Amino acid sequence: MEYKNIHTGIFVERPNRFIAMVEMDKTLETCHVKNTGRCRELLIPGAKVYLEKSGNPQRKTAYDLVGVEKNGIYVNMDSQAPNKVAHEWLLTQGWDRVKPECKYENSRLDFYMEKRVLKDETADGQSDSKTGAEPFVCRAFMEVKGVTLEVDGIARFPDAPTERGIKHMEELTEAHRQGYEAYILFVIQMKGIRWFEPNDITHPAFGEALRKAHRAGVQVLAYDCLARPGSLKLDREVPVRL
Repeated sequence: MEYKNIHTGIFVERPNRFIAMVEMDKTLETCHVKNTGRCRELLIPGAKVYLEKSGNPQRKTAYDLVGVEKNGIYVNMDSQAPNKVAHEWLLTQGWDRVKPECKYENSRLDFYMEKRVLKDETADGQSDSKTGAEPFVCRAFMEVKGVTLEVDGIARFPDAPTERGIKHMEELTEAHRQGYEAYILFVIQMKGIRWFEPNDITHPAFGEALRKAHRAGVQVLAYDCLARPGSLKLDREVPVRL
């Protein structure tokens, strides 16, 4: 995904979770923060931030804060970006159908996917045409979580308690029990990550829910991103330590 009309500024303060005060060309500008998480380790007074200028003249704020530099590394902190880059990535992964925002039970999960496969598909994903196996439709659900919290090269989620995240783990577990493939994808919105792990200090209940879902068959994935001020793209899988 790409951004248009990117500007830079210096972060001053965050009066509430929706807005930030940013110094731009010696003028104090009120900007919309595209992430309602705490982001305390990112939005530090004096930090260089990146803003996308809105093309809507009716808006109260002319800029969206979408990124920040932390210790020389650019971190995308747009909470809408992970689903967009995950969607772009899923379209390259061999799925015949990718449907965003699909209702399942009492939740709305981020993606529903389908593809036709053979029952005796080999371990490397190639089908053995000699067997004449009948194809069937593989159905899957995926939930996506954006990750901006990093400490010493370790990415962690969440940065604040998330009861909604626990509910999603339970729904994915139930979907897997009913015969769907189920995935949780952590999109780490930066490079330079050694591994991903649940943030048990901030929300131990989410960590336990994630481990329980994994034991039940939910696949836990984590990918870093090629993060630049004007773009974001899912890049490489990183190890997951539960």
